[in-house]
Amino acid sequence: MAQQSTSDVLDTAPEADTALERPPAVEPDGGTTLLAWAARMREERPVWRDGSGNVHVFRHADVQRILADPATFSSDTVGRLSGGEKQAPRGTLLLLDPPLHGRMRRLVSKAFTPGLIAGLEPWITELTGQLLDTAAEDTFDLVDTLANPLPVTVIARMLGVPTEDRDRFQGWADQLLSTDPEDPESVRRMEETAVTISAYLQGFIEARREEPLDDLLSTLVGAELDGERLDDEDIASFATLLLLAGHITTSVLVGNALLCLDRDPALLAKVRADRSLIPAVIEETLRLRPPFTRIERVTTTTTTLAGVEVAPDTLIHLWLLSANRDDEVFESADAFRPDRSNSRQAAFGHGIHYCIGAPLARLEGRIALEALLDRYDRIGVDPTARLSWHGTNVFGARHLPLRVHRA
Repeated sequence: MAQQSTSDVLDTAPEADTALERPPAVEPDGGTTLLAWAARMREERPVWRDGSGNVHVFRHADVQRILADPATFSSDTVGRLSGGEKQAPRGTLLLLDPPLHGRMRRLVSKAFTPGLIAGLEPWITELTGQLLDTAAEDTFDLVDTLANPLPVTVIARMLGVPTEDRDRFQGWADQLLSTDPEDPESVRRMEETAVTISAYLQGFIEARREEPLDDLLSTLVGAELDGERLDDEDIASFATLLLLAGHITTSVLVGNALLCLDRDPALLAKVRADRSLIPAVIEETLRLRPPFTRIERVTTTTTTLAGVEVAPDTLIHLWLLSANRDDEVFESADAFRPDRSNSRQAAFGHGIHYCIGAPLARLEGRIALEALLDRYDRIGVDPTARLSWHGTNVFGARHLPLRVHRA
């Protein structure tokens, strides 16, 4: 796997070739070539049809328009692109359209109310301290020590599965996130992993049918949708979605926030002196380095995007990474400026599919940064480290070695 020194990982890069059949990979330069490619596409070819016939959208206004119009731009990529031969389970919220999406979301949103999320803060704070207690005194990997196990453990507890299995969850998530949809062998491994996760969850689902507990799995087992109970596949699909998306968002957010602060020592000192700035740092991190680089929709009818006619059943890639750096919306868009007043970043989506776990991710990110600043009077990315990165769909480091000094 290609790697690069942290000192080389910048947010600008030489011009990229817009004639590429596929977007540049995040490896080996940590995404600098991808960022340059997206910037040039946003300027010159804001709606681009690739060699496979898929359409890529780069401007903030177009991304927001698509996300706000589920009637024209469907989330049901599985059903529509298979001609109806395949259907996503009802628990896969990301792939559902109205009205089913709204009914399903209302069921699961009971576990994500502001009051319930706020009530987790004392336990998440305690858990964060326990995880940092395992760190070495002067250097440790932020991802392995805190950024990965924190959200995985929180989601496991919410679902009602053993938190001791978090290493297993992490392995499954890594496998799913590394899937290349154009590589049949990669897709086969992904499908095998999904079957394994479903089999693992099946025992817990059956147990909750016999004896409900105060957890999310029990809520899903007891829920009714249109007079019917959710079946085991629906429940397992939603639980899998939480384990995957719920953990990677926070994991990448925490690492990216440290990367951004590490490049601006004066800002880091300012945040250390005034912790009320942390929410703004988190929001700007989400804008500049969103955890997911893009999401997908499929057209339901002939439509026009920035003057380009798009046929029905066309897969649309919405580049959140590009939309969040659109100079038409964000002044000095490539700069990390937590004091900017415009918070229209699209990292958590927009419209009916706005991330249901966004408040939890923000809470976990804030607690993690507060704990790191409380515990260490000096903290920074190891300048000698060579980083490896997630694939094109996730924008962050797989590992982030830190050098620290206890306060």
